[in-house]
Amino acid sequence: MPPSTTVHDLRTLIRSCHSLIVIETVEEDRVMTLLQSVAAQERMPLFEWSITRGLTRAEEGPGLSKLTATPLAVLQHLHGLTVEGMFWLKDLAPHLQDAAVARQLREVSHHFGRSRATCLMTGHPITLPLDLDQIAVRLDLQLPDQQELRTMLQSVLQSLQTRTSPRRPTSTTVVQSLINSMSAPTSAIASPSDQDCDAILRALRGLTLHQARQVITQCVVEDGVLSADDVQTILTRKVQAIRDGGLLEYYPLEDNRFELGGFANLKSWLERARVGFTAEAKALNLTPPRGIMLVGVPGCGKSLAAKAIAREWQLPLLKLDASRLFDKFIGESEKNFRKAIEMAESLSPIVLWIDEIEKAMSAGGGSGDADGGLSRRLFGAFLTWLQEKKQEVFVVATANTLSALPPELLRKGRFDEIFFVDLPDTDERTAIWAIHLGLRKQDRSQFNLPKLVDASAGFSGSEIEQAVVAGLYRALYHKQPLTTDLLIEELSHTVPLSVTRSEEIHQLRATAQGCFVNVR
Repeated sequence: MPPSTTVHDLRTLIRSCHSLIVIETVEEDRVMTLLQSVAAQERMPLFEWSITRGLTRAEEGPGLSKLTATPLAVLQHLHGLTVEGMFWLKDLAPHLQDAAVARQLREVSHHFGRSRATCLMTGHPITLPLDLDQIAVRLDLQLPDQQELRTMLQSVLQSLQTRTSPRRPTSTTVVQSLINSMSAPTSAIASPSDQDCDAILRALRGLTLHQARQVITQCVVEDGVLSADDVQTILTRKVQAIRDGGLLEYYPLEDNRFELGGFANLKSWLERARVGFTAEAKALNLTPPRGIMLVGVPGCGKSLAAKAIAREWQLPLLKLDASRLFDKFIGESEKNFRKAIEMAESLSPIVLWIDEIEKAMSAGGGSGDADGGLSRRLFGAFLTWLQEKKQEVFVVATANTLSALPPELLRKGRFDEIFFVDLPDTDERTAIWAIHLGLRKQDRSQFNLPKLVDASAGFSGSEIEQAVVAGLYRALYHKQPLTTDLLIEELSHTVPLSVTRSEEIHQLRATAQGCFVNVR
């Protein structure tokens, strides 16, 4: 059964004479359960249409009506009906490119508004012509909640239990009876304990009901047992769903080997903030930390810091690239944001890294006319979520420029802290050289680190890394070991960002002075 709020919302729409309702989803089983529940409560007949079967009565089971198989034919048929009913049209949206079909649907919607009938469209994605989009109302079918997942879990276990339970031999011959009894499974599926069940349900959050049903069946079929040991299999399936969605990148904890040189103030703050996730903090009614923002010079470790935070706290990392949210269709960008947030919350506790947040929020503080108000809407949705989120999602937002960020985002209280990342100092450059030489299997004792540190003054961490990489390529080409002189030569061929963008960096430092906490 879908959440009661969804049932209530649909009943409200039907009672208020909304004649065209759009539910954008691929989960037709959940839609059928939802519509059957509403139809029973409202005492209305339910009809369903598909291009393969035509218009049929839902409770009469699979049928075939060739007279209403085409989109135009079924809409013309609906236009002549006076019955107060619910008419579920599956995958009609692609056919609305036909002007006649789109016009007929408008007329059906107008007619249903007087006859108190309702037309419901499902599919994914659903892009309506602008004139139809103005009269349609969209109902958001949320991902299944814990109770719906629990019901599904019990149903799957019961189904598999019935399928694998021993059956009484039906053959009349003794030999055949013995063969049947030997081939029949004799092991029963062990139901998970309450503690294991809670862990499994937490892992299933964020999946569609179909995906959850598939992965549970897979876990049971593999070894005949469903326990907390299967949580990893479920998480693997969820990570695959994240990658297929294309909005988020997932960094598993076991693959996170990133090291951070310097940033003493940030590391000290993180040690203190980590206490906010403990049971003692919850006992004092303290909410977990919301997140931090890292603002500063490009290439100086902001992205690396996000990865290092996840490693230090032993949490997986999700990356949200703001540019991936934008879509050419109206409303799709906001929907992408909601999907990304729902998926992040389903994986909590987790670190959510929003890279170059100014790309999505730059127009939030202005009029927003340049993009039709899209950035302003995304900005408002993000602020609301950040302020009210309940799940343990720690946000790490990075930004390269302050001028593009709306001032509301920078005020105290939005983030737990805002840190400024400047070009690395002497100690940090020493650590950076040591880390990158070690990562490339170089013995740092063979290098004159003080000389390298002096030569790289004004260089960012990424520029130092690139010098190591370029030096190794040169050394391999000349078939010689990497040396200090070779690295210094590579540095001499590079014009650092501190030179090419010196004015911007000075302005950034002046703005951050006294406003943000330095990471050192």
